[in-house]
Amino acid sequence: MFLYASHVFCSRSSNYPFSDSPLYSQTPPTSSSTYYEATPSSESDITGSVTSQPVSVATGGTNSGAAGGYVLGGGGGAATGGGGGGGQSYSSPNSRAPPATVQWLCDNYEGAEGVSLPRCTLYYHYLLHCQEQKLEPVNAASFGKLIRSVFMGLRTRRLGTRGNSKYHYYGLRIKSGSPLLRLMDEQQHLAMRQQPFSQKNRIKPVQKTQGITNGMSGGTGQQQATALCDISAQVQQYQQFLEASRPLPDFVDMDLQDRTLPDGILLEHLKAFQTLYREHCEAILDVMVNLQFTLVETLWKSFWRFSQSNDTESLNLHNESEKRLPKSCLVVLCKFEPVLRWTRECDNLLYQTLVEILIPDVLRPIPSALTQAIRNFAKSLENWLTGAMMNIPEEMVRTKVVCVGSFSQTLRRYTSLNHLAQAARAVLQNSAQINQMLSDLNRVDFTNVQEQASWVCQCEDRVVQRLEQDFKMTLQQQNSLEQWATWLDGVVSQVLKPYEHNPAALPKAAKVFLLNWSFYSSMVIRDLTLRSAASFGSFHLIRLLYDEYMYYLIEHRVAQAKGETPIAVMGEVCPHTYSHLHSTACI
Repeated sequence: MFLYASHVFCSRSSNYPFSDSPLYSQTPPTSSSTYYEATPSSESDITGSVTSQPVSVATGGTNSGAAGGYVLGGGGGAATGGGGGGGQSYSSPNSRAPPATVQWLCDNYEGAEGVSLPRCTLYYHYLLHCQEQKLEPVNAASFGKLIRSVFMGLRTRRLGTRGNSKYHYYGLRIKSGSPLLRLMDEQQHLAMRQQPFSQKNRIKPVQKTQGITNGMSGGTGQQQATALCDISAQVQQYQQFLEASRPLPDFVDMDLQDRTLPDGILLEHLKAFQTLYREHCEAILDVMVNLQFTLVETLWKSFWRFSQSNDTESLNLHNESEKRLPKSCLVVLCKFEPVLRWTRECDNLLYQTLVEILIPDVLRPIPSALTQAIRNFAKSLENWLTGAMMNIPEEMVRTKVVCVGSFSQTLRRYTSLNHLAQAARAVLQNSAQINQMLSDLNRVDFTNVQEQASWVCQCEDRVVQRLEQDFKMTLQQQNSLEQWATWLDGVVSQVLKPYEHNPAALPKAAKVFLLNWSFYSSMVIRDLTLRSAASFGSFHLIRLLYDEYMYYLIEHRVAQAKGETPIAVMGEVCPHTYSHLHSTACI
């Protein structure tokens, strides 16, 4: 039903503390493998997660700051003020820096012997400065050249404990009167406030499972771990991007539906299973909050009593669980329908909570190292689970795999959506690109688009025309990502308003709307392609984001109407997830 899936966009708050550099401006990337498959080579320094693609900050659009610039001296000399002449300059296209940035550096930092400042902290402050001044940030490498040109003789050292060291600028500090000092104090206060929560309450389950982790030193757990982006060492650095304080909600009571218990099963066994499963889910939440992703496999193996024949250490660890609930009873319960149904409900609740912890806002800028670690974790989940549930009845394996498959797909979709949002944010902040998009959009023959699409979608002309005008007006106003998000959400609310009191009909209406939206998007993109629109790359990027965010909105509206979690709703549409993995689990 709606026209502009090709160009809109969304987010909630512009004042976030981290922003990656834009991936591309006018043309879409030739390959997505860089983001979707590559693992960052270093997670210890946040600057490593910033794309190294050069972005000019002194030219183009309204984000370029002042007309004049500072030419940076070639050999680490001081910055020279002026318009465009004088002195050597780097061959890099980023050799000209806005005077506001150079002045900001001089106002907030000073050279001093015997002190150091983390390189990632300085770049983080610079990103905040660019957001406040509406400048396009350069990448970390180019910013490093600027720093050395402003502060002569600056040295770089790698400081910190082994495995958790970071590059520091040695001989540089924040000035005593700088407002950045207050920002540093607030961050330290946040870390101190979270420390008792993360170390006292959250670390305990990790210590419990340490024995089994060591006992499996040669198993698949550590092999998988080498492929994962281990960022647990920087937990405090990344916890600011998580909703770390979110608790696990209470589980529903198990409904036996007047069924008789299986032979050999007592009510005490049923209660023991519920208690053990609750503890198991809380342990998973604990290790996730601490970003210790690989321990999830260990916890699964522990709960389902997985052990190798010569693995005496893990067998001893299972003894405590065996006393509370013998494995023979566990196997029988795994075939009992009320237990299967209750387990599915608990898993959906757990995984929805984990999604909201890891990605509390799909549009909020977060470090690429964190999103890549989440993606790698999501890709490993199904294999970990099926491997841990060997000798567990197939009915339970199928139930668990469907839930974890939905969880995995949700994490991958949300991280992709977040990645698109940060790339598109740069487009929306560039007035030159926005003006070009508006010019190209005005050349689109929307009458022809509507005539072709109406035969398939049967949408009312007045609705399409109103959305066309609203979109053009919003684009002309050069609205922010947050304002586009509000507009998108309003469109969804308007379309689904007739079904507010008919929750049974809302899911189907929402899916039809999503299909119509996508069809109209394709028609508009097709017209732009045939006209060789100069802003096609920008429209293509916005369209990708548009479709993903619209899917996200519809998913949540349908879940709300059905009184379920989005994870549960997505699990309903992919019950076949287990089919390609069933060979790894046996009864």
